[in-house]
Amino acid sequence: MLGGRGGGFDSKRMQKMMNQMGIDMDEIDGVEEVVIRTSDEELVISAPEVTKMDAKGQTTFQVVGQAESREVEGGAAGGVDEGDVELVSERAGVDEDTAREALEEAGGDLAEAISDLS
Repeated sequence: MLGGRGGGFDSKRMQKMMNQMGIDMDEIDGVEEVVIRTSDEELVISAPEVTKMDAKGQTTFQVVGQAESREVEGGAAGGVDEGDVELVSERAGVDEDTAREALEEAGGDLAEAISDLS
């Protein structure tokens, strides 16, 4: 149904069908890496193909590529990222020790830590 003469995938026809259904689909060029971070590991996808799809007010990203897993330094019990501490400190106008404490109490949630300090 979606194949061209050679039996391959016809991307232009697929794009037209998606547009008819109200789905906007755009490839994001130049993505160097995508990082998915959990409390104890990171999945790093280098040189991925990333597609952004908008449908009925919902945005979805499709990421295609090889993922490499790596352990997060310190893990969940090892504290918070120093870059996050600096960011919270700057945004909330507090010293780094106060920012670190707020981040630990917020479970590493930047927005919650900044909100709690403001």
